[in-house]
Amino acid sequence: MEEDIIKEIVKRVMDTIDHRKTIPLEVSARHVHLSQKHMEKLFGANYIMSKKKELSQPGQFQYKERVSLIGPKGVLRGVAILGPPRERTQVEISKTDSISLGIKPPIRQSGDLDGSESLYISTDNAVIKVVESVIIAKRHIHMTPEDAEKFNVRDNQRVSVRVNSERPVVFEDVVIRVSSKYKLNMHIDFDEGNAAGYQEDVVCEIVI
Repeated sequence: MEEDIIKEIVKRVMDTIDHRKTIPLEVSARHVHLSQKHMEKLFGANYIMSKKKELSQPGQFQYKERVSLIGPKGVLRGVAILGPPRERTQVEISKTDSISLGIKPPIRQSGDLDGSESLYISTDNAVIKVVESVIIAKRHIHMTPEDAEKFNVRDNQRVSVRVNSERPVVFEDVVIRVSSKYKLNMHIDFDEGNAAGYQEDVVCEIVI
């Protein structure tokens, strides 16, 4: 009975939302972007990676292969690898993951790796240490220049965003990232998704 009441309340709230101004929400699980050099060290110089699926952002995809992350206090196995290869290896985890591993990565935008955390990455073939490569990704919204005009925001602007879910929450300090290569989507990690009661088809809206 209580669950039915909650669903009805959410439905009524959703009916009042201007869907022209909503943004799809996506939870990003822990993952690794490998450099070509590190990919060859972990899987072999002549190894051909297998693509599993396309991701929401154009040109981005997930490989079938997985790796393990090794920290001073623990190991996270079966971690996804995203492609294409990057110039510099980047590991993105949640705060909960960092506690399990025993490291203290900073909250950063993608690519801002100087002074970040280090750990080991392993496969069945090799173990490598990646230095200044680990961050907790700062929550952000990808959008095109046309989207930015519609929402009246600019690149690198910080905004507050309301998640319209069964556990509504407002996230502050969300970074706007604008590029013609992007597709409209807000990214948060699993810690944030759990706090907001995330489920598929949940949307959000900029409130400040």
